Order: sequence, then structure tokens, then C-alpha cells
Amino acid sequence: MKYTIDITLKNRDLFLQFLEKTPLKLLNKIPEGFNNNIFWNIKHTVITQQLLVYGLSGLPMNVSEEEITKFRKGSAPQGDVTQEEIDLCKSQLHTLINKTEEDWEKGLFINYKEYTVTTKTTLTSAQDALIFNNFHEGIHLGYILALKRALGI
Repeated sequence: MKYTIDITLKNRDLFLQFLEKTPLKLLNKIPEGFNNNIFWNIKHTVITQQLLVYGLSGLPMNVSEEEITKFRKGSAPQGDVTQEEIDLCKSQLHTLINKTEEDWEKGLFINYKEYTVTTKTTLTSAQDALIFNNFHEGIHLGYILALKRALGI
């Protein structure tokens, strides 16, 4: 599991760089032809990891219900986010993955409610969810790179 977590943390390093180097205005901007923005894609990955790993394991999630509602699958940006929201996301990128690793080592992920994702893959364990999460985050990294190109940054 350490390898899987390491990949997640490296991807989160990239997300953190986007949040730190991209002006707030551009993090919020939705270019023509797109349905969301850079920030939404990053925060969506934070929320999805929590839903797939903790939620389907029947464990308390480490994000608020408001965050889940705003950034879960099927949601879209509902106006500009603030610098405070960006700072919260920046703090969550690594801390939530580190907590997941700690909880994994404690053996907390015992039960899991099977879930079939959009690609028709069925997740049957928290381990499946952690592995799939890297695929999911990679998709959103690609979206972010396309958004950057469309924004001219």
C-alpha cells in the first residue's frame, strides 16, 4: 500500500503547485468549452478520495458535508471560491492522504460497501478504492493541464 500512497502524494504535490502558482482569478475561471475550473478539479479529487475510501468503508469522513455537496461527482462550480477555501484545500491535499495511510496501518478499513465506478470497475475493498483513486486523480490532472492550456498559462 505504501507504493499506492506514494503515487497519490506525488500527484498531490502537483496539485499543490497549481494552487500555489496559479492566480486566484484563473483558479476560478471556466474557459469556453469546459464545465469546471482548475480549483474544482483539485478539490473534487480530495472529496472523491474521502467518499471512496472512508465513506464506502463506513468510516467518518474528514471533510465537511458542505464540501462533499459542492465537489462530489455530478457537481459543478457554483461561483468563485475564496482564498480561504483554497488554503483549506492546500492543507487537505497531503494531510488527508497521510491520515489515510495512518488509518490503513491501524487496520481501520475492515468493511467495504461494493461500488461500481463510471468505468464499470467494481471496487470491493478500501485497497481497491485507493488504487482506483490514483487513476481518478490522473484523469483530473489531465483536465487541469487542458484547462491551463485553454487559459494560456
